Amino acid sequence: MVELSTPLKWLLRVVAVGYVFFLVAWPVALIVQRTFADGFTTMADTLSDPQVQHALWMTAQVAGAAVVINTVFGVTISILLVRYEFPGKRMLSALIDLPLAVSPVVVGLALLLVYNGRTGWFGPALEANGLQIIFSTPGMIMATCFVALPLVVREVVPTLTEIGDDQEQASRSLGGNAYQTFRRITLPSIKWALVYGVVLSLGRALGEFGAVKIVSGNFTGQTQTATLIVEQKYQNFEQSEAYATSFILATISVLCIVVVSLLRPKEPTS
Repeated sequence: MVELSTPLKWLLRVVAVGYVFFLVAWPVALIVQRTFADGFTTMADTLSDPQVQHALWMTAQVAGAAVVINTVFGVTISILLVRYEFPGKRMLSALIDLPLAVSPVVVGLALLLVYNGRTGWFGPALEANGLQIIFSTPGMIMATCFVALPLVVREVVPTLTEIGDDQEQASRSLGGNAYQTFRRITLPSIKWALVYGVVLSLGRALGEFGAVKIVSGNFTGQTQTATLIVEQKYQNFEQSEAYATSFILATISVLCIVVVSLLRPKEPTS
């Protein structure tokens, strides 16, 4: 290990802290400052706005459904990638990372082309059977699931790889079925990785904008989420309500991370 001189250490620390400050801390602090510039009046007015209330409720529905779906499929895909060998395994692993490389707007457009009720591949057939995807909640959930899927998988896969499968094999040899092995051996071992994946997925779902805007149609009072209401309020020169709504979203995400950090047991020091 290369030993750095004291001045160089301090320089690196200043650069790192400065980078985080100007990129994250300062902008977020400005949001807080603008939100409470008039005390709690702006926050109270924002929370009493029916449009904001509906947008927050819609965000909770979409984000909640997306997190549940991504948790179930994320754990399943993680176990599949780590515990089994099959043709196309590398391709599946690469596809999992696709949402990280593709713009959310492109994702929304792709879903629009596939599930559009008039010209989409499956849209007309689905709408003929009473199921509308685009410009409704199902399409918004699908878009959110797509952009947030890798976050669960990429947290769980390294933990599954690290713990190995010795205990799982022992459980099966003692007569445990697949469900018992998963519930008593696998799940406790990946618990905290899964929690972090869920928290990251929740934060990503709460803040999704591009894909949701495309597939939702951004109809006020119908398919408008909190991020979309922020854009509308800001463009309509209602910046104070836009700041307050942004503050609410940021606070929820930060609180989730803080709670997980506090609840997670500390690793014993050697």
